[in-house]
Amino acid sequence: MLEAKIYGLCLERLKYQIKNTRQRSTGDKDIILLECYNTGDLDDIIDILELYDIEERTFEGLREKLEDLSYTVSALTRETLFFDLTQEGHLGLYLSMNGAPGNHAEMFSVALDEAS
Repeated sequence: MLEAKIYGLCLERLKYQIKNTRQRSTGDKDIILLECYNTGDLDDIIDILELYDIEERTFEGLREKLEDLSYTVSALTRETLFFDLTQEGHLGLYLSMNGAPGNHAEMFSVALDEAS
């Protein structure tokens, strides 16, 4: 990976959150929310994460950008991280405790269908 762009995410903060989450984990959850951005609005998410070079300002374009970003951050932290929507419909960054993202894209896909 010659160039890694992590936009509005802070790698040191994520490493700290992951370390604390793993230390405090009781092992009862496979997926843990690390950060919530308290919005599901496309423009807000682009601003918060500084995704200004997004090709398409659509929820599908956002999903693709977030998949790339989560792949990059996962590689840099050596953890499995992914974006998805919380039950309240806000964007969140999740840590997979067992290393497998599972079926997380399901909620994001439903929200994309509803937004279309």
